[in-house]
Amino acid sequence: MLLNKKISVWYFISEIKSQILFIGIFAVAVGLLDMLPWFRKISLPLNIPALLGTAVSLLLAFRTSQSYERWWEARTVWGAVVNDSRTFVRLVIQFMPLGEEKTIQKFAERQIIWTYALGESLRRLPFSEKVRKYLDENKIDAVNIPNALLDAHSKQLKDVSVSKELTDFQQMQLNEILTRLCDSMGKCERLKNTVFPRSYSVLVHILIYVFAILLPFGLDDSQLVVEVMITFLIPMVFIAIEKTSIIMQDPFENSPVDTPMTSLAQTIEINIRQMIGEQNISMKKENTSYYEM
Repeated sequence: MLLNKKISVWYFISEIKSQILFIGIFAVAVGLLDMLPWFRKISLPLNIPALLGTAVSLLLAFRTSQSYERWWEARTVWGAVVNDSRTFVRLVIQFMPLGEEKTIQKFAERQIIWTYALGESLRRLPFSEKVRKYLDENKIDAVNIPNALLDAHSKQLKDVSVSKELTDFQQMQLNEILTRLCDSMGKCERLKNTVFPRSYSVLVHILIYVFAILLPFGLDDSQLVVEVMITFLIPMVFIAIEKTSIIMQDPFENSPVDTPMTSLAQTIEINIRQMIGEQNISMKKENTSYYEM
């Protein structure tokens, strides 16, 4: 996730450097060709590129809106994960009888590992050492590790509800939190696995380049430098907007504009360990970069 205090312009430029090079070469080439008499005779009414530019603007506005909606939904879901993780452990602490610190510890540790495992699985990264160690110690092996951890929560809750004589209301509250955690996991998986329609992206991309090709033929040929600058700058604005929407549309891709799942999992871990009374908890280090993961 990008931080407000410092944003790297070079990261964004690196994402569109090939387009910058292509449009730059095209603008200069058209400017040089425009010095030839026969090329100057090629002219289009300015209304044609203007109309096409309007269409591109509308399509980009829709694309950006939809991409931001996906990005914001991902951040909202992880906000719910933070709240539900705290609430789940808080209710476990509240409902467990005195002397059941080990039971509380098991629930708390599993919930911490679940948040890390969910983030790492969404990014399709190898599990971290912390997650792998927990899975090996508890002999958990499944295709969907986060779901298997929720299953373990449910099985332990079933055992505890009998042995510790939890009331039906207490069981219902804990099960409700587990249901919400499962729902959040499903929403994340939906966002991860539902790609933005490729045909729409191709259409916008083609229209931008058609606009870039037609634009110089609708401009006045008397000012060569101005013509080259306009031929370069206006298409680059459209390309930059399109690239921004492409970056935002996939919020779990392990990039600087990603949902900060690792940072949120660290926050959850610190909160939960404080709730169960652990001492000497390592605090999060202040991030000096322009983004956090």
